[in-house]
Amino acid sequence: MQTTVERPKTFSPRAQRGRLKTQGEIEAAICQGMSHFEQECMGRGPRDVRAHLIDDLLVVRLSGVLTAAEQHLATAHPFEKGRELLKQVRSQLIEVARPTLETLVQDITGAKLLSLHHDISTVTGEEVVIFTLDETPHFREKKTR
Repeated sequence: MQTTVERPKTFSPRAQRGRLKTQGEIEAAICQGMSHFEQECMGRGPRDVRAHLIDDLLVVRLSGVLTAAEQHLATAHPFEKGRELLKQVRSQLIEVARPTLETLVQDITGAKLLSLHHDISTVTGEEVVIFTLDETPHFREKKTR
């Protein structure tokens, strides 16, 4: 199942008029793209999204991502089976949608994706996605006043 997510045309390492984006602008675009991805592909948008670009590592933390059905499954007896099933399904969905996530990250950062790591907490409903990039994305320094 190939999943495609529509993204605004402003997603690129260069902002309007050809100038580079700041690190904060790249992180904000990643947050917006990941939120849209979660809504379209997982059926529910996150309550909060945070992205942190650290050299060639992009860490995305999404809070409040579990659907009502997933929350119920995570608390059903026996706990271990429901939680494990939920983690397996989410991991498989991320793997199936990997090409979409690769395109999203490359369009925004200008760097190619080397690896993707994913985990979700069935207790807190927090999801973490870590992208390893082939280079540190180029960005301009934020202007200081």
